[in-house]
Amino acid sequence: MGDNQTSVTEFLLVGFPLSPRMKVLLFGLFSVFYAFTLLGNGVILGLISLDSKLHTPMYFFLSQLATVDIAYACNTVPQMLVNLLSPAQPISFAGCLTQTFLFLTFGHTECLLLMVMSYDRYVAICLPLQYSTIMNWRVRVTLAVAPWTLGVLLALVDMVLLLLLPFCGPQKVNHFFCEILAVLKLTCADTHVTKVVVLSVAALVLVGPLSAIVVSYAHIVWAVLRIQSAEGRQKAFSTCSSHLCVVGLFYGTAMIMYVGPQHGDPQEQKKYLLLFHSLFNPMLNPLIYSLRNREVKAALRRRLGKGRPS
Repeated sequence: MGDNQTSVTEFLLVGFPLSPRMKVLLFGLFSVFYAFTLLGNGVILGLISLDSKLHTPMYFFLSQLATVDIAYACNTVPQMLVNLLSPAQPISFAGCLTQTFLFLTFGHTECLLLMVMSYDRYVAICLPLQYSTIMNWRVRVTLAVAPWTLGVLLALVDMVLLLLLPFCGPQKVNHFFCEILAVLKLTCADTHVTKVVVLSVAALVLVGPLSAIVVSYAHIVWAVLRIQSAEGRQKAFSTCSSHLCVVGLFYGTAMIMYVGPQHGDPQEQKKYLLLFHSLFNPMLNPLIYSLRNREVKAALRRRLGKGRPS
């Protein structure tokens, strides 16, 4: 394995086939989006850490989501910005595979974390009297650590299979980062089994958590419909609306990517959809939670109020 791989020491990321002027424009635009991603998720983390009223299981899991979103964006966007502004810069073999591993880890972790957050909402609405007992600190930490652990383990399965394959050229990765299927195309061996495993793991991580989320929300809807007062129903639904928007955004993009209709060049379409996953999803998530959540807005007002001179 090692002898075959020494013939390829670096890769070139092709990125987006655009004119130089368009690349400069996108560099500026994506830099602003990237800054908003870091700022928005950083504010969410800061508010949850500093405001005691947000020290609840729901916001504990939200802080985990913000952490994943920051890591997700930082793994792929800086390299893409560099390649937009200058000719494609080579990335080392080890650096490319590290980027692949981290992208898979953060993607898997976010899928599983969204499922955990739906379970938290299920317990809060369907079993409100037992909520504090069920979602105690030990359970909270376990439910937060489990997605990260499973994300790493599932990513390792793909990476072990990838490392067993020989790389002997070509060196151009037809993507803006080292996406695993794009990297697989550069191997010098039959990749059928590896592709089947990679796609099976991806399907498992997408379909499994999504099914659990659907079941959780079916129970939530049934419980909410039995609430007598309209105000109570509205309050129950409002605690779930932000999470539902994030789930719809995340899984909607994934479904379009894997099962949506194909027009034109599928490879180019997947580039832009993965760009949405890497840049726009992490940027929009804190906006969704801050704009649709009264407690987050109230915490932000309290922080800003304390910062003003009396």
